[in-house]
Amino acid sequence: MKYDIAVIQMRSAGDVASNREKIIVQIKEAARRGAKVICTQELFCSDYFCQREDIDTFNLAESIPGPTTDKIGSVARDLGVVVIASLFERRHAGLYHNTAAVVDADGKLLGIYRKMHIPDDPLYYEKYYFTPGDLGFKTFQTRYGRVGVLVCWDQWFPEGARLTALQGAEVIFYPTAIGWHPREKAEFGAAQLDAWQTVQRSHAIANGVFVAAANRVGHEGPADGGIEFFGGSFICDPFGRWLAKAGNEKEEILVATVDTELQETVRRNWPFLRDRRIDMYEPITRRFLD
Repeated sequence: MKYDIAVIQMRSAGDVASNREKIIVQIKEAARRGAKVICTQELFCSDYFCQREDIDTFNLAESIPGPTTDKIGSVARDLGVVVIASLFERRHAGLYHNTAAVVDADGKLLGIYRKMHIPDDPLYYEKYYFTPGDLGFKTFQTRYGRVGVLVCWDQWFPEGARLTALQGAEVIFYPTAIGWHPREKAEFGAAQLDAWQTVQRSHAIANGVFVAAANRVGHEGPADGGIEFFGGSFICDPFGRWLAKAGNEKEEILVATVDTELQETVRRNWPFLRDRRIDMYEPITRRFLD
């Protein structure tokens, strides 16, 4: 079975309504190019507000289902596409999550994934805003195929990719917001971008899945600081081979084909799932082996 997927690499500003309208335009263009499952970047509805700790920013959060999933659901139904939308979820008063909503091709909310790993780094103050996910790692049977979703910081952890793959994911999508601190770019920029792409390609290889990462692009924050989101969105196959790859400076939509027969072939020849020593992995649940 084959179906086309897309990731959207986009600039987001501060106005929620404008960003919603912009993502709809991008979804329609991805669908026009044949994509059946379409993934947004992380927190596309606004600027990347986690650069600051501001209590009023919680006003950006919304319920799921809510205004954004309702709007995307209508478009998904009209186009017959699946949309993975990364949102700032208001679960209850004082309880917020970084959440990916999966809207099926009939426009209905299929389910949500709440980001499990929450960073706290300079200009990435996510622990101030987000409660760690409590739904576990999940896959979703869409009209076109079974997909898994992890979010940004999750991409550095092989455990999340493995547990998602073990639930039958054909593709793992990673909505992302990652970039350079401008003062570090000259020294570390190339290595950081390469590491980000390499670790996710390794998840594709180790698990025999397609991987699709949708990153933000463009500078956000003060001119003499902030974050330069480095784009570099990509789609790769279970060999880790590039199927589509974006640049670092402009908005792009990437489309590529998922071929489940290739997944079957790769897993037959690299039977990593067969050879796992599940009887020996109990220590992985400990923080450190001291």
